[in-house]
Formats: sequence, structure tokens, C-alpha cells
Amino acid sequence: MITIALAGNPNTGKTSLFNRLTGSYEYVGNWTGVTVEKKIGVLKENGQHLVDLPGVYSLNPLSKDESVATQYLLYEQVSNILNIVDASQLERNLYLTVQLLEYGKPLTIGLNMVDVAKARGIQIDSQLLSERLGCPVVPIVARSGAGCDELAKKLSQSGGQHTALSIDYGHVLENAIQHLASLLPENLDLPPGRWLAIQVLEGNPLVRELFLKHISESTLAEWIEKTERKIQSETKANSIAHHIRSVRGNYIKSLLACCMTITGKHEYTLTDRIDSIVTNKFLGLPIFLLFTYLIFKLTFDWVGTYLSDGLDGFITGPFTDTLESWLKAAGATQFIEDLILQGIVAGVGGVIVFIPQIFMLFFLISFIEDSGYMARVAMVMDKIMESIGLNGKAFIPMIIGFGCNVPGIMAARTIEQPKERLLTIILTPLMSCSARLTVYSLFVGAFFKENQALVVLSLYLLGIILAMTLAKIFSSTILKQSSSFFVIELPPYRIPQLKILLQSTWEKGKGFVRKAGTFIFGGSVVIWLLTYVGPGGLNVPMNDSFLAIIGGVIAPILHPIGFGNWQAGVALITGFLAKEVVVSTMNIIYAAPDMSTLQGVMADFFTPLSAYSFLAFILLYVPCLATVAAIQKETGSLKWTWFSVMYALVIAYLVSILIYQGGLLLGFH
Repeated sequence: MITIALAGNPNTGKTSLFNRLTGSYEYVGNWTGVTVEKKIGVLKENGQHLVDLPGVYSLNPLSKDESVATQYLLYEQVSNILNIVDASQLERNLYLTVQLLEYGKPLTIGLNMVDVAKARGIQIDSQLLSERLGCPVVPIVARSGAGCDELAKKLSQSGGQHTALSIDYGHVLENAIQHLASLLPENLDLPPGRWLAIQVLEGNPLVRELFLKHISESTLAEWIEKTERKIQSETKANSIAHHIRSVRGNYIKSLLACCMTITGKHEYTLTDRIDSIVTNKFLGLPIFLLFTYLIFKLTFDWVGTYLSDGLDGFITGPFTDTLESWLKAAGATQFIEDLILQGIVAGVGGVIVFIPQIFMLFFLISFIEDSGYMARVAMVMDKIMESIGLNGKAFIPMIIGFGCNVPGIMAARTIEQPKERLLTIILTPLMSCSARLTVYSLFVGAFFKENQALVVLSLYLLGIILAMTLAKIFSSTILKQSSSFFVIELPPYRIPQLKILLQSTWEKGKGFVRKAGTFIFGGSVVIWLLTYVGPGGLNVPMNDSFLAIIGGVIAPILHPIGFGNWQAGVALITGFLAKEVVVSTMNIIYAAPDMSTLQGVMADFFTPLSAYSFLAFILLYVPCLATVAAIQKETGSLKWTWFSVMYALVIAYLVSILIYQGGLLLGFH
């Protein structure tokens, strides 16, 4: 099977091109690290496999996700390489291209964003560039699909033997390259010896590991040190890596001198004008908060609530009535009828009614991502993050965590510093995910009808502020580390395409729908059965059921934080499976026929103050089962997994007791 590796810098349209060529959809965003692991698709043109590798600036990896690309080239069978480059940033993009050409496999270049380059007065002679590099170069616009069919045809024609690019790095380095390449065994299926030698001299840790399987560490270190001394004495470079970068840089400049012309001066573009406002050091953060507030107004007040109310009316009305008539016609027993209507429909349906609000939120987040603004948010937050021992890149997993904490935790792989990565992993669960949003929606509709968006925004901000406060404490105590730098590419602003937005919204939201048919379905059945059975037998009163007994055990502990009843205790326990199950549990316990009735019944068990305390506890307490599993997988440590669970529980209790007891002292109720 012919396998093509798709490689390129971040924000060059790589994943968009993947979707065009394969017809499949992968998550598209505008920051480094969206594609954390390789994705495989099948080319529409010829059925060949296309592997979407993480965006990298160089094959010398700095972070865990960047290492995926190098590992793939080292140990997988690569037939061809498709290298996507940004025509408007060609000089920087060609640095990776040179490394890929040195790798020696047949390579095709997709010269993307030629429309952006043209608008900036940049003209590129793709034919001449193709001749100079010795590989096909096809101008494309991946977002619109222009040139992608031509690129697909070129890929079908590529293959066979290909001569690797050979740049003269000077006699000192060439001698070292030749010697190190000769030390590798010839009978093994390894990448070209010259490419491996250049990479190890450049300081690539993964290639160094490969070398050490075949030669001793002392031999390798001796040759590298000897070569570095000669480079320092005979050139202006202060290291081998510096010398290699200089030689490649000169090679790229000579290429561009004959292949690229700039016909006009760089004008102050619309992107520059917008950035002067949204990234302003005084205006940047208020603008971000304003956007966030508007998102919640749309989700809870202006659009989302009406859609959810309509769906609730359908589920609790025509759907339930029809299902009930079918069950009676089928001769179902009272037990089966109650299980389905009061257990499954009440539990699963109580969560499904919030799907419009969840999808509305994801649609708006996707719009911000695809427009290019999300990268600016990370930049705006960099100064704040730096003051607490992290950098702006750590804010990206946290933003992803607003959708679901699991991919947010996985996105921390893009962070280079191990302690920063660990700190980001254990703090990301404090971000309000979409599952918690179902609980927020239920409570704000019942207790804060006039200020729904403001209350939800306050919970999101509470999670962010606490995460930053704890980051400062942890980075100064248990996770001390050296300072790091933050570099992020700001893509030009674009008007998102509706098709991409809808696909992105579905990708984010489908997990929520899937959980409704698995965790929430199963949980609803178990919860209802526990309300049906008690020490006194079957069909017991709710307060005498096993569920009431279980909740009653922890109810006294919850009394100081405002909700010391067994119903709240049970909801918190079941919320460990998935936070949406909290809503399912309450639907079943309170046996409400519809959402408005449920919200009315809840007023007998909560006050506005205790409701807000409960929401804060839901935000901060133990992460859900899937998130705990993700923490364990990413840290590889039971110690840090348990730490994440326990510190969150302690913080949740302290914050809730502060909110409730403090509120009582101030006269709230």
C-alpha cells in the first residue's frame, strides 16, 4: 500500500487540504497542535493512504506532538511526502521543505494561500521553483479547493526513485556527515545515512536515540564535540545547529531570489488593523471577555434556550405520549413502563433537551477558532500566564477544555517543558466543559432567569481564575521550573465557511450525543432501579430507597455548603461517571414530567445562594471518569492522577463553603 505523509508548518492549511484530498473531516483550528496524533485518510483520486502529521517548523522536535512527525519518518514506511507550504510566508516554510528533501523520498509541494500572497504583492514562479528543487510544485488554495485536483493528479504520478537534496555544508561538516553515516549498518531498513547524520549533528534527540542503538555514546559524543570545535574556530557559528541553519538559510534565500518577486510594498492589511485593537495590551482582555459574554447571551438568552424549550416540549409531550401508548398497546407491565418512561426517557431526555444549547456554544467556538481570533486570545493571555509560571500556549488546552476536558488534556502535548505540561494537565479539568453546561442550564433557568448569561460567565471565569491562582502556587512550590518562551503564529483573519463550521460543530458535539446513548442511558437505568428498590422490597417510597440511603451518607458533609440533602449527594456521586448524569439523576429523583416542572420542584430543595454554591462545586469537584483516565494516560503517573482528583475535591469544598457561608453573612439566601 502506497502511503503519503502530509507535512507542513502549523497554520498552513494542512488539515484543510487533508479534508479536500480525502473527503473526510478532521478537526480544523488555527493554532499549533490541533492534530496531536497522526490521522489517516484515503485519497479520493487513487485510494492511496494519506497520513496527516502534526504541524511542525522543523524535524528537530521540541514537544511531544512534534516528535510524532519525526518518529513517523524514522520508523514507518513512507512512500511519498506531500509538503504544504504557505506562499505568503515562503522563506520560513521552506526550512522544513529542505529537511524533507534531504530525507530522500519523492516529494510534492502544495503551494498554498497563493491568493493571500498575491494580495500582498508576492509573485512566485512555481515552475522555476519546481525545477530548482527537483520536485513538483502546485499552486493551491486549500480552503476553496482551487488547484487541489491538479495536486491530486501530481501525487498519483509521483513515486519511484528520487535523488535526495544535497546541500554543501562545508568541508568540516561534510567530513563528519560522511563518517557518521558510515558507522550505521547498511543492511537495516533505515532512512538515508546522510539525512540521519545531519539530523544527529543538528541535535535531534530521536535520531540520537537511533544512533545509540548502533554505536557507543562516547564515539558519537566525541565526533560531535570535535566537529563543533572545528565549526566554531573556522566559521562565525557558535554551534553546529547554528551553522546548519545559516547554510540552509542562504540556500533558501538564493532560491527565492530567482523564484519570487515582491511587486508592491507591504500594506497595512485588515488583519493588521483588527490586531491593533484585539491584541492591544489594554483592550485585548476586555474584548475577549465581551466576546465570551456575547457567546453565552446567544447560547442561553437569545437563541439556545428557545430551541431547548422546544425540544423539551416535544420529548415530554408528543414523544412521551406516543411511547406510552405503544407500551400499553404492547401489554408492557407497569415495571417496564415505569423503567422506560420514568427512568430512561426522564434520564436521557432530561439531558438531550440541552443539545441545542451545547451545539450553539460549539458553533460559536468553532467560528472564533476558524476566523483566526483564537490564536490572538492565546497571545493576549501570554503575559498573564507568564506571571503564574506558564505561557500562552498553556491557555490553548484550557480553551479546548471548554468543549471537553479530555481533548484539552491531550492538547497539552504541544507544550515543550515537562513541568509546564504536567501543570497544564492537572489544571485543565477546572475549565467548564460542555457536560457541566447541562447542569448550569438547568439551574440558571430555575434560579437566575434574568441573568443566565452573566451567571454562567461567572462560573467560567471562576474556573479560569482558580486555575491561574493554583498555577502560581504549584509552579512556586511542587512544580518549580525554569522560564519558557512562547511563540505562536497569527494566521490572517478569514470568514469561516459554513460547511467547515457545521462539521467542526458536529465533531465537537458528537461525543455529547454518544454519551447520551451510553453512559447516560446506562446510568439512568441503574439510578431508577436504585429508587425502585430498598430494604423494604420493590416499589418503595423514594425516601426509603437504596438511592436515598446512599445519598444520605454524604448529605451531612454537604450541609455546610448549602445543599445537605440526599438528592444532591446522589447527583454528585453519579456525576463522576459523566457530569451530564447529574441532570439525569435529578430528573429521575424529582420525577418531573418536563423541564419547567423540574425547575419548580428544585426550588423546594435549593435557594439561589445554595444553587450557586452547588454549581461552583460541580465546576470544581472530582473530574469525570473519562478525564481521570486521560490524566493517568498523559502523565503516566498514579500519583499525579490521585493528586488531580483530591486537590479538586478539596478546592471545590473550600470555594463552596466560602460562597455559601459568606453569602449568608452578607444577607443573601
